[in-house]
Amino acid sequence: MVIGVCTLNLSIPVAFSLKEKRQVVRSLIARVRNEFNVAIGEVDDHDVWQHAVLAVACVSTSAQHAHSQLEAVIRFIDRQRPDCPIGAYEIEML
Repeated sequence: MVIGVCTLNLSIPVAFSLKEKRQVVRSLIARVRNEFNVAIGEVDDHDVWQHAVLAVACVSTSAQHAHSQLEAVIRFIDRQRPDCPIGAYEIEML
């Protein structure tokens, strides 16, 4: 069993309040959960208006499959919110 974890930094320049940021983040999290069978949540920078740190985790029997699944999630986020660029991300296998 392999656990793949991806941590990504998301810039949210369209948010001018915490309420607007939470709306963007909640919507994105719901879309990813509906599209992929992964766990996702905001893990850092909860009180910063224009920045969010998201973590995505998936369990697989193959490291290659877990890695490709996490890369697909990153591409999906990039396509869904082109106005919120992904700054940096890190994928690791446990």
